Amino acid sequence: MSTTRIPKAEITGVYGAIAKRFSKRLLGRVPEPLGVYWHNRPVLKATMGIGAKAQKWDACDETLKSFAHMAVAAQIGCSWCLDFGYFQAFNSHLDLEKAREVPRWRTSTVFTPLQRQVMGYAEAMTETPPTVTDQMVAELLGQLGEAGTVELTAFIALANMNARGNVALGIESEGYADSCDLKPLAARPALPSAS
Repeated sequence: MSTTRIPKAEITGVYGAIAKRFSKRLLGRVPEPLGVYWHNRPVLKATMGIGAKAQKWDACDETLKSFAHMAVAAQIGCSWCLDFGYFQAFNSHLDLEKAREVPRWRTSTVFTPLQRQVMGYAEAMTETPPTVTDQMVAELLGQLGEAGTVELTAFIALANMNARGNVALGIESEGYADSCDLKPLAARPALPSAS
């Protein structure tokens, strides 16, 4: 377990008991973000609510959204999101060989052109300021259509919110991928140093 920048709160009350029971059934434990965000339950409920709703969106392929989310997590450096992303890929029966390679998707040979476009778009959205181009969106529109492109964009935006929040609060990997025997996982190549 990591040391978060805001100590985890004691999860209490009826809602807390339900949240802990659900988490243990789904994940085998209570995740660190739940304890940290428990300090502000309206924020926690809103975040969990939009996440639950986003899981029901179906205009864009689940694999593409999963790879986009992991590309965001790798770029931002959110070890919790990346670890949990592998766990979700395993439980959703996605291509684990590809999931393992997401952090180094640019040099890996396992991805389709569309998967590469999606991860490039995810990274471009994650840059500060964003570096999305008209061409990127046009290519995605041609492959995914309007509804799929809008959904992918919203999903990447949510991934950014969650990953940036976790990094800021010091929430780190909890070993979910280990429990699925998803090793070895690729590391993101080092970025060139700015001199």
